[in-house]
Amino acid sequence: MFSNASNFVQGVDSAFAIIVGISVFFLIALTALMIYFVVRYNKKRHPKTVYVKDNPWLEATWIAIPLVIVLYMFYIGWEGFLPMRQVPDNAMKVKAIGKMWVWEFEYEGNKVSDTLMLPISKAVKIDLVSTDVLHGFSVPAFRIKEDVVPVKKNYTWFMPGEIGEFDLYCTVYCGLSHSYMHSIVKVVPVDEFNKWLAALPIRKKDDSKGRKVMEKNGCLACHSIDGSKLVGPTFKGSYGSKIKVKTNGVVREIVFDDKYLETSIYDPNADISGDYPPGLMKSYKDVITKEDLVLINDYLKTLK
Repeated sequence: MFSNASNFVQGVDSAFAIIVGISVFFLIALTALMIYFVVRYNKKRHPKTVYVKDNPWLEATWIAIPLVIVLYMFYIGWEGFLPMRQVPDNAMKVKAIGKMWVWEFEYEGNKVSDTLMLPISKAVKIDLVSTDVLHGFSVPAFRIKEDVVPVKKNYTWFMPGEIGEFDLYCTVYCGLSHSYMHSIVKVVPVDEFNKWLAALPIRKKDDSKGRKVMEKNGCLACHSIDGSKLVGPTFKGSYGSKIKVKTNGVVREIVFDDKYLETSIYDPNADISGDYPPGLMKSYKDVITKEDLVLINDYLKTLK
């Protein structure tokens, strides 16, 4: 059952095995006792009801024993959980950013990756951030699961113990493409990690007001700016280009301009881009102002 994937595996698995063992024991014991009573005190054998006087010692026993068992299960759970909140001072820090419907990992020096690359046997603190809705950061092989809550600081930490690739999931339903919110934790030797981190490009900070408006409203969770395909079409090179849209069931070609952008934001099902289905996007008519639209237009013009 145990593995060395992380330093928390043995504690979590031990608590799980003990609790399951206790549960199975009482399931069998109580079921057997119930069957015994049904047979032993069947009405055919005891047609006349006999009054049984209460027994204080028996009642105290069946209260005390379950109480002790429940307290013991709480203790082993608490004993396994407490170290998960005690981060070593020398832990490496990585920020995990959850957004519909991708994971992004930010390392020191403003370096960003879509894969959580980690050195083996090194304590790592993961600061959990959400840019939109509630997500769940879970690495089953490491026995790690923490909520990623908007506008709330949270974290998790662990020490990888095995080289390899491990699945990372979002465990909280966060919208239409929740099931696609999957990434990889890749644990490698320290030297390999250092080379990878040194080669990872630095993300240039974008202070554009238009980008800030889009980030604030979650636009970049569904639309990429680098050409990659997400839930919606990419913004890269889109402004001024000719695109095909479906209007009232009829396919037509239009120019991606200020008018189209305004329609897409305020009435997203009027002109549906490409092969995307209707209903993916809500209207932002009462959220994004006309002034914000101008800023977004100016920013999109820079994405060549």
